[in-house]
Amino acid sequence: MELVPNNQSYLPESEAFYLPHHGVVREESISTKLRVVFNGSAKSSNSVSLNEALYTGPKLQPDVFKILLNFRTFPIAISADIEKMYRQIRIHSEDADFQRIIWRTDTNHPLSTYRLLTVTYGTSCAPYLAIRTLHQLAADEMSTSPEACKIISEHFYVADLLTGANSVSHAKVLVSEINRVLQSGGFTLKKWASNIVDVLDSCRT
Repeated sequence: MELVPNNQSYLPESEAFYLPHHGVVREESISTKLRVVFNGSAKSSNSVSLNEALYTGPKLQPDVFKILLNFRTFPIAISADIEKMYRQIRIHSEDADFQRIIWRTDTNHPLSTYRLLTVTYGTSCAPYLAIRTLHQLAADEMSTSPEACKIISEHFYVADLLTGANSVSHAKVLVSEINRVLQSGGFTLKKWASNIVDVLDSCRT
């Protein structure tokens, strides 16, 4: 996010939206103890919420039942998830003022206005934008890593990867290629899991 300059702090209601937000503490979480939740469904003074004004986009998400069935066909299981997926996807600069927040780093400091520069959890279009970005990345890299890109397009449930392979050597190649393609788009996979130790070790290298 970025600080909104003072000379841009006032915009008419039709050109900006202030997102209510609060923190949710999850003590059991390994990676993110405190998650900030944004309420895109909160109505503004004109009784319209940001989510009501946004175009949600078509359904791109592969059917979860098919993903799970496919996952169970492999003798070697591979799973992971994309770290802070939404926050890796930049939104258009003209849209950032519709994701404004009021924030201060210290209770003794004055309130300041910021705008969020990436896809935000809590907005109705976020799932579409995230999945569409993954699909575009897969399409862009298809000529160099066709199998990995097919997996990226078909074996993700939003940020969660569920796939597999028929041999250890093939699984290691897939892990390497999927990692390479995703990293080329600024995404990092974490929470790797596999039923084969050798494959899991290759995920961490």
